[in-house]
Amino acid sequence: MYGVSGTGSVVGEEWGARAARSRALAVLRVRGRALGLAVLPSAVAVVLYAGGVTGHFTGSGWDTARWVVTVLALLVLVAATAVSLVVARARPAATPTVELAETAAPDLYRLVRDLADRLDVPAPAAIALTPDCDSWLEDRTHRAHRALRTSADGDGAPVLVIGSPFLWWMRVGELRAVLAPVVAGTRPAAHPDIAAARRFVRGLDAAVAVPANPGLDPLRRFGAGAVGQVARVLLRACRGHASEMERGVAAAGSERAQAVDYGVRIVAQEQVGLAYAGWDRLLTRVALPAWRMGRWPAKLDAGVVSALTELSRRDRLADGFSSRLGERPACDLLEEPGVVDEATSLLAARLFHGGPAEPGPDWSPVEWSQYPEEVVDRKWRTDAARLHQVLDGLGPAGSAAGSGRAVGDGPTLTRVIAHLSSEQASEPEKPVDACPAPDTAPDELPPAPGDAPAPARYDDMSADEGAEVGVHEDVHEDADDSDADEGADDSDDEEPFNPAAEELAGALSALLAREEAAREARVAAAALSAEASARSAEKDDRSGAAPAVVVSGPDGPLPLFPLQPPRSGRDLLADHVTAMVCCAAVDTAEAVPGLDWLDGPTLMVGGERAADLGPRVLALVEDGDPEPLRLWLARTGVRPEKPVRLV
Repeated sequence: MYGVSGTGSVVGEEWGARAARSRALAVLRVRGRALGLAVLPSAVAVVLYAGGVTGHFTGSGWDTARWVVTVLALLVLVAATAVSLVVARARPAATPTVELAETAAPDLYRLVRDLADRLDVPAPAAIALTPDCDSWLEDRTHRAHRALRTSADGDGAPVLVIGSPFLWWMRVGELRAVLAPVVAGTRPAAHPDIAAARRFVRGLDAAVAVPANPGLDPLRRFGAGAVGQVARVLLRACRGHASEMERGVAAAGSERAQAVDYGVRIVAQEQVGLAYAGWDRLLTRVALPAWRMGRWPAKLDAGVVSALTELSRRDRLADGFSSRLGERPACDLLEEPGVVDEATSLLAARLFHGGPAEPGPDWSPVEWSQYPEEVVDRKWRTDAARLHQVLDGLGPAGSAAGSGRAVGDGPTLTRVIAHLSSEQASEPEKPVDACPAPDTAPDELPPAPGDAPAPARYDDMSADEGAEVGVHEDVHEDADDSDADEGADDSDDEEPFNPAAEELAGALSALLAREEAAREARVAAAALSAEASARSAEKDDRSGAAPAVVVSGPDGPLPLFPLQPPRSGRDLLADHVTAMVCCAAVDTAEAVPGLDWLDGPTLMVGGERAADLGPRVLALVEDGDPEPLRLWLARTGVRPEKPVRLV
């Protein structure tokens, strides 16, 4: 009934708005209590002085109390003033985004304004894009964020932040339906109590981060630390109320948006989940290898369409989603989609990998058509070169595939296979006790491994000795059977152990750690340089010059959101051995590097993906068994004894 008449939406919106306002007042009451606590000593001092003037509080004791309370009141007022100034002047966190001026997307601005008119809410002040699958409203009315605003109109309204993958994957109607609940949130945001509560919470959050700012002298850092502790206490006091306030705002916006494209929104939510899956896969499998090579794909958002189309082709659950591609895409609302896509792709590289802010000789864009040659082939050959560099550093001892290169001339796949499948890897040596047990006689020392006596035979024993040995063997067999039954599950869970692979993986991990440390040092130096330029820009801003926009992370240099946890040494070794196999296949067989939109770099043999290569490489790395890989090499025509071309 409510859904038909519309009464339910009105009631739900009113309930959400009232809940948000009540929680906002609770946040403001926390601020009021803190202010009252700060002026309490001053009020007591005023009462004491008034009592002295009227003759009620006289005597040396009251005089001492007046002086003590006065000093305490002054100290508390100074501390409260310092806290208030830091909270008011601290720069709140701003999401790194690509700002869209109205001239760059007039149709998109028109769509958002029409949507705001249909919802009867204020229109957002500006529109920005973020390389993520989400959309929200962000308040940028703080004076430190004036440079991020593209227009002076609607300074009090929040900025609408839209996930860039939505523009390329969604159709215009779907985008309007998805943005409706977000745009509807501008009405609660305009309420004075909610706006004041949000400003207070953002100020406290920014004040907590002030002690971590670089460039503070020890005294100022100590004061900022004290202010940060006070801000933490206030944040804990109003955290629950602030969370409930935002839930009420979201509920009010959602209820209000039900009057606009409600049926389309149900279908569009499916596209949101699909876009998130394709975007995550594209970043981790396709973009990340390029970023590690110093290249950044310039058309990530366009790649989402290819990735999701490929997913629709493979997955029957997603069947039919690609049929929407005949409708008008939301990216047509932009004047120059390619330029915007390139800007968001560069920002994604900064956020998720920590790349430089501007292109350069070591940080250049790459087109999708050039990806197999510029990224995949180069990545394989770089990994193969690193693998042989580590093999050279291990030394000749222990393997015929050491630095002496006894197997093959030059960087060959045979050398790698021989090292990982050497005989010493099949049977690891077990430690032998060098000292006997305390109750063992010298003549009862355990024999050396090479002098172990042969087991006694029954025909060399007497009947009694044979019977005794038989009894002991029966007992031992029963014990062994019970131990085997108890340890059956443990043996199944044991990981395969290959000493040669473990040694090589450890050396590879150490080398990669040194390379990563050098890269992070360069990024940190660039961040410090950017921070210095930001400070100089602020000084120029005071003199009237336009400041430069510098994006920095709250916890230090970018990236803010690393895509993958650190990989294990075994995974690194498997990746490098796979790269070596791919290099040999490209150089000696009819194979070429390729790009799979869902799995990233791939080897194409005869026009098809070599999907069965991974398990064979793992058998070599984990078990030291080269036979599966050798069979694959023979079947595909790869010659492992031929040297490969490295970078």
